[in-house]
Amino acid sequence: MTTSPLSPVALRPVIPSRTRETLLKIFVPLLVVFVLLTMWHVGVTVSGVPQYILPSPLAVANALVKDWGTLSPALWVTTKITLASLALALIGGVGIAVFLVQSRWIELAFYPITVILQVTPIVAIAPLILIYAPSTQVALLICAFLVAFFPILSNMVQGLKSVDHNLLNLFDLYGASRLQTLLYLKLPASLPYFMTGLRIGGGLALIAAVVAEFAAGSAGAGSGLAFRLLEAQYRLNIPRLFAALFLLSCLGVLIFAVTSFISWLALHRWHESSLKREN
Repeated sequence: MTTSPLSPVALRPVIPSRTRETLLKIFVPLLVVFVLLTMWHVGVTVSGVPQYILPSPLAVANALVKDWGTLSPALWVTTKITLASLALALIGGVGIAVFLVQSRWIELAFYPITVILQVTPIVAIAPLILIYAPSTQVALLICAFLVAFFPILSNMVQGLKSVDHNLLNLFDLYGASRLQTLLYLKLPASLPYFMTGLRIGGGLALIAAVVAEFAAGSAGAGSGLAFRLLEAQYRLNIPRLFAALFLLSCLGVLIFAVTSFISWLALHRWHESSLKREN
């Protein structure tokens, strides 16, 4: 039995599976966030909780608009420290990783030092950095760099050491120099590991920037969102505190989205982790 061209089955619109999947990825998280915000608002309204204990989403949105002139410069300061520390961590992590894999003895000598810097709490190091750094902003930058640096370094070292030995033997067979092997084999092969370190380091750079500012106790016009959080807490301005937390969350989500997009651009044409699989 053939279907008539004018039958309902033929007229039914067909949404491509890829478009439907993309719409679901956007719609489902937004729906969950909307439901959670609605439950939050209804719970606060029904229970009559005071605004200085738990503000409603509308109060947080109102504080975000009213205090934007105060929060936006602090957001920009935190963003600058986060991005600058991430850039330094990328340069330092990749450079030191290349240096470490040149010799087993070099790795044994210097890798434990990076591990010690990673496992030492940044709150314990921050007072020393504040003493020796020329300014508070430089101290915050160093603290954020130290936290974001190790994930990039460790992933990059693992990637450089995970190159297929058959390909290494092939390069040796054709007489490739150490520099050629690094540029044309090891660095491209370690790209997935580097992208993983980039995504982890981006989030850690933001966390470290906030924690370092807490530890430094910086204040004034050039302070970041961490100081605005403390200021709102001391003044019991809880709607502004939630607004600052919302801005930090948005910044973290944006950093993760950008780093994930960069990873997709670099890997989606050839690496298994990003290739689309048809069901």
